[in-house]
Formats: sequence, C-alpha cells, structure tokens
Amino acid sequence: MALISRKSFQLYSSSTPVSRSALMTLSRRLNFISGQRKPLNCSSMATRMMCVKDKSQYTFCRKKHVQLQMQSLSVNEAVHLYGDTKNCTKSNNVWMDEQLFFKRLNSLCTSKEILYFLSSLEVMSDTMASGALQKISELEVDDNGLKNPALLENEVFRALCFQFEFESSKLSNTGLLNALQALIKLRIDPQSTLMTSLLSESEERLGSGQLTAEHLCALGESLLELEGPSCAMLEQIVNHMQERDIKSWSPREIVMVYKILEVTVREGKQWQSLLNRLNGVTLRAVSLLSPNFVSVILKSLVALHQTRAVLLVTALCKHSVQHVPYFTDHELVNVLEALLYFGQKMQIFTEALERHVPKSIHTMQPQTVSKVMQYCCEKMILSKPIFDAVAEGFISSADRLTTDQIAAYVIPFGTLNYLPPSASLLFGKLETVLHTHLRQFQPHTLLNLLHSCVLIQRYPINFLPKIFSPYFLQKLQAQPPGLNRVVMSQLTQLFLTATLECPFYEGPKLLSKYQVKAFPTPQSSLDVHLLKRVKTGLLDLLKKRIYFASEVSTPYFYVVDIEIKLDEEGFVLPAAQLEEVHRRIALCVDGQNRFCAHSHNLLGEEAIKQRHLQLLGYEVVQIPFFEIESLRNTRKIADYLHKKIFPCTYGLSN
Repeated sequence: MALISRKSFQLYSSSTPVSRSALMTLSRRLNFISGQRKPLNCSSMATRMMCVKDKSQYTFCRKKHVQLQMQSLSVNEAVHLYGDTKNCTKSNNVWMDEQLFFKRLNSLCTSKEILYFLSSLEVMSDTMASGALQKISELEVDDNGLKNPALLENEVFRALCFQFEFESSKLSNTGLLNALQALIKLRIDPQSTLMTSLLSESEERLGSGQLTAEHLCALGESLLELEGPSCAMLEQIVNHMQERDIKSWSPREIVMVYKILEVTVREGKQWQSLLNRLNGVTLRAVSLLSPNFVSVILKSLVALHQTRAVLLVTALCKHSVQHVPYFTDHELVNVLEALLYFGQKMQIFTEALERHVPKSIHTMQPQTVSKVMQYCCEKMILSKPIFDAVAEGFISSADRLTTDQIAAYVIPFGTLNYLPPSASLLFGKLETVLHTHLRQFQPHTLLNLLHSCVLIQRYPINFLPKIFSPYFLQKLQAQPPGLNRVVMSQLTQLFLTATLECPFYEGPKLLSKYQVKAFPTPQSSLDVHLLKRVKTGLLDLLKKRIYFASEVSTPYFYVVDIEIKLDEEGFVLPAAQLEEVHRRIALCVDGQNRFCAHSHNLLGEEAIKQRHLQLLGYEVVQIPFFEIESLRNTRKIADYLHKKIFPCTYGLSN
C-alpha cells in the first residue's frame, strides 16, 4: 500500500525532495494546456470551453468528459508518497487509522468538507485517498454530469490527481481501481495523461494476473462505464474470472460478471459454460441480493437468453416481490421485462404491484407505468387497484405523455374489458389529447388505440373519418406491419361498430377491399376440450347431431361456436335448413383463455363479439368454463344446457 503525504503540498518521489524544475516538468505532463495538446478525438467533438480562474481549466465535451487542466504546481503545492508505512516518519506527519478515517469520511456531506478534512492530514494511504475521491464523485455527479466544475480547481483535488498519475505503479490494487472508478465518474477526460497512466497500470496488472476477482470486477465496471462493450480488455477479464473459484464470489462480483458477459456475448462471444456455473452459484445466493442486483441479473439473463435457467429466474422473481416498493423505476422496468420474457406470472408479484402502484402513481415515470400496463395486458391480469390508479394518473398527466405512452396507458382497458370508476374523465381526457396531438400519432398506434376504445363501448366517432380515409389507409399500408390480417380485422371491427352501434354515423365507410371475411381470434381461440364436452351434452339433449352446427361462419365476420336454429313455434330445426328459420341461438363456449386471468371478466374482443352477435339478431347464450367444469357426467351437462338454452321448457321436461 502506498502512503500519500500532504505536508505543505510538496512533491517527493521518495524521501528526497525533487527540484523545482523537475516538479515543473512532471506537472506539464499532466496538463492539456490550451494550444499545446488536444484530445485525439477533438476534431469530432463540439466543445465548449468554460474558463475559470488562472490556475485551472476544464472542457465539457459531447461525451460528457472533462479535461482536467492544471498549471504547473508551485513548490508549495506538491505531494509526497511513501512506499509503505515503515518508511513513514510519524513524528513529522499526522497519521489517522483507516477505520477512523472512513468513519469520519462517511459523516461528511459535501466535497468542500471532504477536501478540508484531507488538507488536515499530512499522510494517508492510497486506499484512503481513493476512497475520498469516490465519496466526492458520489456527491458531485448526477444524471446531468458534474454539479460543481469548480471542484477541479481545488488545490487538494489537483494534488491528489497529480500523485495518482505519477505514482500509479506504487498504488495498491484497491487504491488504483477505486481511484480509476471515481475519476471516470467525475468525467475526467479518458485521453488525459492521468487516466492513461491509471488505465495502463490496470492493464499491466490484469495481464500479469495480479488482480483478485473483486479487483477484476471493479476494473470491468470501470471499463464498461468508460469504453462500453467494445473494450478489448473485457474479454481478458472474463478469461481470468473463469480461472477463479466462483463459489467464493460476493453478490457484487456475481453481478459484475453478468454485466460483462451481457456485453461480450452481444459482441459474438460465447461463455455458456461460465454462465452455467454462474447461474448455479447465483441461485444459492438469491436471498442475499439487493433490489439493484436482482434487477441487473434479470436484465442480463434476458440479454443472454438464459431460458433454461428456469430455477434461477423463478427464484429471482419470487425474491423480487419483497423489493417492489424499493425498486427504482429503471429497476422495476427490468424486472417486468424479465417476467414478460420468461413467461413468469406470479400472483404474489401482482399483489405487490397492487400495493405499490396506487401509492406511487404520481411519482412513477411514464415509461414505468407503461411497462406495468404492458405486463398486465400481456399476462391478462385485470388488477382493478392498478388500473384505477393508472386511470387517475392519466387524467392528471396525459398532456405530458408521448403518443406511445398514451396508447400504453389506455389500450389495456379495452383489451381486458374494464371501465374504471373515473371512465368518463379518462375518455374525456383522451378525446382532448387526441384532438390536440392527432397528427403526432403513428398510424398503427392510433388504430390500436381507437380499436381498444370500441371494445368497451367508447366510440371515437369524430376520428373515424380519418381512419377510413384513403390517405390514412395508405399510411397504414406503408408502415410495418402493413395491412396484415390483424390490422384489417381492426378496421373491419371499427366499421362494424359504427354500423351496428352508431347508426347516426354518416362519415366515410370502409371499402370492402380492406375488410376481412372472418375475424381471427388468436387470444380467445376455441377451447377444443370444452367444446367437445358441450357437444356431447347437446347430443344427449337434442338426440341427433343434425340439430346443431359448430364453428359456423356468418356473413358478419364472426364465427359462432355452436349455432341452433328454431322455427316460429320454437322447435329445433336441422342445422342445414335455410328456410323457415325464425330464431338463431349462438352458443359462446368460453374457455379460460377468453377471460382475464383468475377472473370471470370476459376479454374485450369476446365481449364485443357477443354484443355484436346480439345486435345482428342472434340470441347469445354464454357457456363459461367455470359453470360447466364441475359437471362430471353427460347427463348433468345436458341438464345444464337445457336450462341455459331452453329455460321456458326446462321445468316441463322434468
């Protein structure tokens, strides 16, 4: 471990002071004096010089890096380094125990306090100095960069940087890598001689195998932040990690390796054997993972396509339940994306969201709310607490949402066939936003949004002329996925809704070439097993198979699960008969996939189908799975169907 002495800020490379001229020469190596030296990528950057006092300058670049520029330090602005504690003359230097140092450091709240504290010490270890830099970086950097650029003028800060550059070979691994992390976070220009020195020393130690697993992870984290996934040293780090005892890794080390593997695999590298070992170790450490670590690992597992790590994914998802109130917005999005990718649907996770979202809706980022609604929509989870909260959030914040976010907030209400208590305000706000931002919507986004509205009987009459216009249809066709069957079905259903439910609509009609012959029903496809049981019961009830037909196409785009025809007196007619048909009964055999998850609430597409069949003259009889699943024999099913289809004669037959 190296010791840094700050006695009167005088520079020594050993116990013998250097001359003023030598100091000046070393200092000039650190500088990027204006007009003398420029970064290699200077020509491609738009830089804005921000001049401060005479002693220091810094430049903000497009990459948000800062060029640390220092004039030559005077003799009274130097620092002193000791190779180890034995060479330290404690009688001439103020020394503080590391444990006491970090306790005091952690109690300080501003970089000014930290630098003043450091100036009171004449000797400190490189670990202490790098820890101070890390604390400063935590305080001085936010999403917008360096809060207080004047920090870089500070004599203490400059002297520390000077020492780290020219004594990098004497630093401990911890001191070296902690300093590197802190300076990267402070946006110090990676092409400066300071950063070049630290990076070169790190690379040398990496190549010689001097770094422990903890140090390898710290270096990997720094390189990802500084250079991104293209950094060649990342592969070296992974190779070294493979040789280490993976069972002894800490959660932080596990997370860091996942992050490195995530980017190296994207670059075409394959590390599945290491991943298999890592997944196994992580499974045993799940209970130790923080909210951030859970989020990062799930994100990496998605990126690495670890679909076979079922036990690990399940354990992480279960563990994430307790962290839901503590996830940041970004972390929660990562977890939800993993749940969607791996097909996980946990009631306990939904319940945690139901407790969290209503309390946080007004502080959650729109993209997070959008992801929550996407999760509920794709998993068919109708959570009234979540949907009611999102409706309130939309009413208050719709003007600040993007068009994609507007669609993400609203479409699930139609898909899952739910009107919240604030429905009138919700759709009133939606109409206002549509009038204001209509031209900003992408064609397919607008169609999806308006189609979802009609599913729950909210009719966008004012916007249908635009949807049915040749110009809009051409735009739909020109953009992916074009006018495929799903898109044409949405158009057809909008047109049918206007015809059946909005007879007062007098705008343009949808041309027949844009209409489908039958609606596809991918989500609410027929439950074949349930249909078979119903048909068996009908056969027992009606005695002959000719008296009912299954999966009947109609002239009105819908397919009827089972159709029964009656004459004027109520007698059942053969299904093939076309004359003297007075009544048509449509049996909707609704399996679980036509309902929201763990609910008896029909999905929007099935609800609109049954509504339209009634308007088209059918007598709709719903046969839901939850009414028939407990009936164990054909006689009971036939009795149930008799009561449902022919209630007027049910008592007579008995």
